[in-house]
Amino acid sequence: MLLEGKVVLITGAARGIGRTTALIMAAEGADVGLADILPEVDETAGQIQEKGRRSAAAIFDIAEKDQVQQGIRKIQQELGGIDILVNNAGIVNNIAPLTKMTHDAWSREIAVNLSGTFNMIKAVIGPMIEKKWGRIINFSSLGATGGLHFQIGYAASKAGLLGLTKTVALEHARDGITCNAVVPGLIGTELVHQMPDEIKQGALANIPARRIGLMEEVSHLVAFLASDRAGYINGEEIHIDGGMRLNVSTLGSRKALKDKGFA
Repeated sequence: MLLEGKVVLITGAARGIGRTTALIMAAEGADVGLADILPEVDETAGQIQEKGRRSAAAIFDIAEKDQVQQGIRKIQQELGGIDILVNNAGIVNNIAPLTKMTHDAWSREIAVNLSGTFNMIKAVIGPMIEKKWGRIINFSSLGATGGLHFQIGYAASKAGLLGLTKTVALEHARDGITCNAVVPGLIGTELVHQMPDEIKQGALANIPARRIGLMEEVSHLVAFLASDRAGYINGEEIHIDGGMRLNVSTLGSRKALKDKGFA
């Protein structure tokens, strides 16, 4: 197993990719600490315990540094020191163009998606430095490099995560710590499956793989990055998007190409 004897802490673990990652990392031998603002995080902990692994859950807001410290103390008391941190928690619910985005909405998105990740790293990296071993995996987004219509706060916060990731890698590679960013494309989370079909079909047309990614595919990538096998991968932004980031524009319209059998 990839993670035997390691203690992992995953944020946003009540559902979606965070929950799936928690279950897969437990299957790889890790004991798993779980953080979320949703009480359903306790259900994830229960599932892990049923599989014979230790698990502990804490409910807190990663944007609040005092809550972060208290929550991490609770998990450390139950599981021990944190070897691996997966910063999965984030929000994407402030949809508005720049001219209509409120300052409060902007500040909240930055506070959770960017400052929240900083808070989590700050709280766990000290013992990693002492042990000369640690893994930090941050979740960014395709919006970090390409921008997103009506999601300026989300895109800016996820772009900031890339700079944070690379700086942590620069400062702490000599301490045996790696820090990498995962950049998912369209992944089959609960929220994606609830999207209107026309929106999903439009997105699929821009994915060379012509399918939605599986949460398990993302989770297995995270588990690999958290393992000893990925010890020389550092400061990277790793896309898992079916090729969605690639230049898939054409000189003709998609309909015209399809009519001629090219698309």
